Amino acid sequence: MKTILVDAVNTLVIKEVGVFVAMQKMLDEFPNPKIILTNASEEEKKNYALIDMPYELFSLAHNPDKTDPMYYKTFLERFELSTEDVIYFEHNEEAVKSAQSVGITTYHYDKDKKDLDSLKAFLEENL
Repeated sequence: MKTILVDAVNTLVIKEVGVFVAMQKMLDEFPNPKIILTNASEEEKKNYALIDMPYELFSLAHNPDKTDPMYYKTFLERFELSTEDVIYFEHNEEAVKSAQSVGITTYHYDKDKKDLDSLKAFLEENL
């Protein structure tokens, strides 16, 4: 069963609002494990309310950022996963390209449109 990798800030977590409840409800319809990916440092986790998240949280605290393919290589190694074991959605286009460069099937999520129907279709097609 594939693991769903979820972008944190500007995707699952909306600044000054918290968890995007409609997205979490949609994600919870899938039995797959979920891991939230972020660049956040410990201080940023507090500032962006990335404490007590509904899924496990992974960060390398900007060492490197998600725009660096090494971020994803390190993540996969730590969780003993292959690129075939995961799918990912992310709002930052540079991070999308970075994840794709290591072979992760990745969807660019438009944080302004918040199109959960398209996101759900991506998940259904790739899980």
